[in-house]
This record gives sequence, structure tokens and C-alpha cells, in this order.
Amino acid sequence: MTEHELITLWVTARWHIIISQLAPTFLLISLVALLLIGLDGADLTVRVAAAGILLASGILGSLVQIAAATEGLAIITDLRAAGSTSALSRRVVASAPWVNIVRFLTPAVFVVVFVVLLAALFLPA
Repeated sequence: MTEHELITLWVTARWHIIISQLAPTFLLISLVALLLIGLDGADLTVRVAAAGILLASGILGSLVQIAAATEGLAIITDLRAAGSTSALSRRVVASAPWVNIVRFLTPAVFVVVFVVLLAALFLPA
């Protein structure tokens, strides 16, 4: 592949990472807002449904983030192997450690926030 093709693939992978964060973030914010207006006092089935929606969205978002980040790292490996010399290519290659944050830390943060929200939904105040 040419450097231009690899950069184009990188832009696509980066866009997928960004988009994959929107739905889970929106749902987390929505759940916090719903808790503020009384979701924690709703019927158990409603609270279980809210937790299930959040979990499904979080799992899908995390899987997309992990896949896109892994693809991004493969693109970085190819750019490094190609000996690309443009400033943009060097910057993309230098971003490799940050891509691992997307792969590991972001899904881990989701898990922590999900557990805290589950506690808010199901444990007595």
C-alpha cells in the first residue's frame, strides 16, 4: 500500500473510534439525568431494562473501539515498515501509544462507570 492509502485508512479508523464513543457517552449522560429525575425509584423491570440498554451499547461501543484501535495500530505498523517520511506519517506513527489508551483504558472506564450506575440504580440510597 502507498503512504496515501495508509493515511486514508488511518483517518477512517480514527473516525470509527470517535463515532463509537458517541452512543455510549449519550446513554451514560441520559442515565445520569434519568437518575436525577427518579429512575432509581422506578419499577425493577424499568431499571433492569435501562441497565441492559446501557450494557449492550457499552459492549458494542467497546468492541468497535477495540477493533478500530487494533486496525489503527496495524496501519501504524505498515506506515513504520514503509519508512514513510512525511510529517503526517511520522505523527501518525508517534501516536501509537495513545491508540492503546483507546483499546484498553476507555473500555475500562466504561466498566467502572457502568458499575457505579448499577449501584445507583439498584442499591438503596
